[in-house]
Amino acid sequence: MTFEKDAKEMRAVYAEGLIALAEKDDRIVVCEADLMNANGTKAFFKAFPDRTFDVGVAEANMIGVAAGLAASGKIPFANTFTPFATRRCMDQVTISCAYTNLPVKIGGTDPGICAQLNGGTHMSLEDMSLMRSIPNMVVFEAVDATQLAQAIPQIAYNDSPAYIRIMRTQADKIYGPDYKFRLGKADVLKDGSDVVIFATGIMVVRALKAAVALQEDGIDAAVVNVHTLKPLDTETILKYAAKCNAVVTAENHSILGALGSAVAETLSENRPTIMRRVGVKDRFGEVGMLDYLEKAMHLTVADIAAAAREAVAAKK
Repeated sequence: MTFEKDAKEMRAVYAEGLIALAEKDDRIVVCEADLMNANGTKAFFKAFPDRTFDVGVAEANMIGVAAGLAASGKIPFANTFTPFATRRCMDQVTISCAYTNLPVKIGGTDPGICAQLNGGTHMSLEDMSLMRSIPNMVVFEAVDATQLAQAIPQIAYNDSPAYIRIMRTQADKIYGPDYKFRLGKADVLKDGSDVVIFATGIMVVRALKAAVALQEDGIDAAVVNVHTLKPLDTETILKYAAKCNAVVTAENHSILGALGSAVAETLSENRPTIMRRVGVKDRFGEVGMLDYLEKAMHLTVADIAAAAREAVAAKK
């Protein structure tokens, strides 16, 4: 199975989405921490220089500024690389944004192994876990350009603070022109009855490819894109756990605290089910290109297929 790449980079789609909103709503503003070129938001700055605030390399201050803007009636989108958007300014996000329940939207770019040559210091494998643990936060990861473009307005006009996990480069195209995005509602991309693979971000295309490989073994795998980690679509998770009786999660993230944990918590409290988790096993990142890193971190199509086979075998 082959997938074509989106025509535009995700960071370009993100910036275009913000510009489209800003043209109709003067409350839309952007905060940056010296990464406008990297994040693609320089296009927003060129369109709306008086509504762009670059604080320099001071991410915690950026979150504070964004919270102040939100308290003043604006809808700020504050953007930087994932580790700087989350672990570096965890207290500011918690207190200035979430505790006050201000609608600050935080864009974290280059998630997980997508950081590639920036290496372990920039390879945040815990960002979703951190953001998910904070009350009031909405936590979302876009899979392709179509989904991101539709998600931006829904997130902008959701009253809660939000974390948006975004790869910067071209994504594998998953959705067509008929797609309708719903924040908080998982997308069933392929039905199946033997095992369900819940995936997010760059792992969605790998899950779909794994489903093809499993079909050759006579295993009918469902694939569900859980794009919104919080609020979690527990209804769809429980429905497919009951249908398949075997569950796999696949995430470009540590297996601790994010998608795998959220699904495991849901199942353990409502419907204990055989489950396997594909993700980074409690380690830091390293320098490398994507094809090397997915093998080193065990995030490949083969890893997902192997986990699914294990889960199916455990039912017998």
